[in-house]
Amino acid sequence: MTEPAASALLICLVIAGLAAAAAWLLSLATRDYSWVDRAWSILPAVYLWIFALAADPPDARLLVLAALGTLWGVRLTLNFARKGGYRPGGEDYRWAELRRRMSPRRFAVVNLVFISVTQNLLLLMIALPGWIVLQHPGRFGLPELAATALFLAFLAGESVADQQQWRFQQERRRLAAQGAADPGFLRSGLFRFSRHPNYFFEIAQWWTVAVFGALAAGTLLQPGTLGAVLLTLLFVGSIALTESISVARHPGYAGYRREVWPLVPWFPRRPADIRVPGAEDPFRPDAP
Repeated sequence: MTEPAASALLICLVIAGLAAAAAWLLSLATRDYSWVDRAWSILPAVYLWIFALAADPPDARLLVLAALGTLWGVRLTLNFARKGGYRPGGEDYRWAELRRRMSPRRFAVVNLVFISVTQNLLLLMIALPGWIVLQHPGRFGLPELAATALFLAFLAGESVADQQQWRFQQERRRLAAQGAADPGFLRSGLFRFSRHPNYFFEIAQWWTVAVFGALAAGTLLQPGTLGAVLLTLLFVGSIALTESISVARHPGYAGYRREVWPLVPWFPRRPADIRVPGAEDPFRPDAP
């Protein structure tokens, strides 16, 4: 490891440690457990810029990575802000659901180990491709250009998905104010092809960042890829929790789950392709 890379990584580790401690202490003081959520769109871009500024001479790949991370962060921050995430009482509803399902002692462990520490480490790990690039000087070539174009396409996809979700929620509030029936959940636009298209595009962007590290190191089997793997697993777990809540709240969500793919956008499954658990199969040899 070069000295600039070691110094940059140390600075990032210190920031991650301070962020984890702050998130934990603030959660204890306020009983609000979304402090990591409020830093989610900010810290990865900070880490990427630390790696970019440590390069001497400047590395075009690192500058592009930092710029892409900034675009991602600005868009996500604005979307989070308009949903009220930075306002008092803007805690993610899923943390309240976890508190309801767990004993106070168990949730206290989850808050320290997973919410405060693990998630802050993950925010550093998804930026580690910048650290890998810093250690492998090179030129910005066609593969990096293709990865940049893919990132921007995925960024646009997530922007569209979030805007569709925002418009739906605004319409839902308007109908509620008029005493009209609650439409429940969004199932049109990109949400016709994926139950969580915004999650898909989010994951895809950070896999594209991992490609920069893989191109620099010459292999996907390096620390810069681990963040993308763990981010994918985090979102898979988040889908399971979110959908368990949605199924309980909205009677039609179970049918939506059977028709629409969970993550990767694809054409909805036809009713004939859907096998409902517990339903009879008319094509069984012993069927009446």
